[in-house]
Amino acid sequence: MRLPLTGVRVIEFSHMIMGPSCGLILGDLGADVIKVEPLGEGDNTRRLPGAGAGFFAAFNRNKQSLQLNIKAAKGLAFARKLIARSDVLIENFRPGGLDAAGLGYDVLSAGNPRLIYCSLKGFLAGPYEHRPALDETVQMMGGLAYMTGPPGRPLRAGASVNDIMGGMFAVIGIMGALMERAHTGRGQRIRSALFENNAFLVSQHMAQFAVTGAAAAPMPARISSWGVYDVFDTADPSQIFIACVTDTQWRSFCETFKLADLAADASLATNPQRVAARDWLLPRLREVFGKLMRDEIADICERSGVGYAPITRPEELFGDPQLQQPGAMVEVTLADGRIMPIPALPLEVDGERFGKRLDIPRAGEHSASIAAALGCSEDEIRALVAEGVLGVSETRPIAGNPAKTASA
Repeated sequence: MRLPLTGVRVIEFSHMIMGPSCGLILGDLGADVIKVEPLGEGDNTRRLPGAGAGFFAAFNRNKQSLQLNIKAAKGLAFARKLIARSDVLIENFRPGGLDAAGLGYDVLSAGNPRLIYCSLKGFLAGPYEHRPALDETVQMMGGLAYMTGPPGRPLRAGASVNDIMGGMFAVIGIMGALMERAHTGRGQRIRSALFENNAFLVSQHMAQFAVTGAAAAPMPARISSWGVYDVFDTADPSQIFIACVTDTQWRSFCETFKLADLAADASLATNPQRVAARDWLLPRLREVFGKLMRDEIADICERSGVGYAPITRPEELFGDPQLQQPGAMVEVTLADGRIMPIPALPLEVDGERFGKRLDIPRAGEHSASIAAALGCSEDEIRALVAEGVLGVSETRPIAGNPAKTASA
């Protein structure tokens, strides 16, 4: 299928997750994304240890890598020339960072009025906007960590939810600006931020307080809206989550698990009654499930139409049957040459999934081809490399012929 953002050129000044996730989505949707990296070893995210070891591999497919020294006069001129021929710029560096480098919105839009300039920051306009922020920072100050952990033990969510959703909201803003530009011919400045994204995530809990006057309890201590909606230990030993959210499901649940006495109990006929009975109902169910294997419980729930979910670790998802379907995963090449499958965008359009056009780039892999597309000769490119303006991948010759290049 023709990708919806084919022909849109994006210049990405970013690191970590928030900016790269925005660039990833745009690239998967067909945009020509050029990731600008510093000379030397490139984006520091490439070398993060521990919990950050997968950041670069997860969020940088379908991009070209340009190593450029924008602190050098020739590097700044190169960047401005490239941006003048581009549709979108995204950046997630410290507030004012690109402005100080001579690549702020006012300067660039004067040379390219059609430019859509998207900044991904910690905060939108307000008293906090000049603060640095990380996903964990805003989870702590924005109520999400309070809601995730048990009382008195705030706990960050188990994934970079604000970073990734901040990137998604940036894409929404960019696509809206592209549509608006089709009518006006002019670009716009877009801003997406972690803190406001986090507030959006917890808005349901804010609304609960406004509606009821009662503050939302942390999720581990909340009063459930449903009688059977919990995690249960099994005989494996492992765990499974089971959810009966309708009275019809409750009757089916009792029938398939052979719980005739519970099915006949009039005090459990409705969900509000089952919620009121959780103190004695859940121990009874825990006794039942503790004698069954997890797969046995899952099979019964599948047949009865009851909601269930085995408690799964992230590494187990590599073998998940749903993710084995064609297009659900894309294969990328790690720095050491290993091939790794990673989830594709969670979108399906006319039965098609969005996949990989470009592998994870080596630092500076496309520098030479991008410079050539801007009109630089091979001698000029060699001179820029020698002067410390342009960086090229050691394994990619200057006169190489990569599959994808930036068109002039």
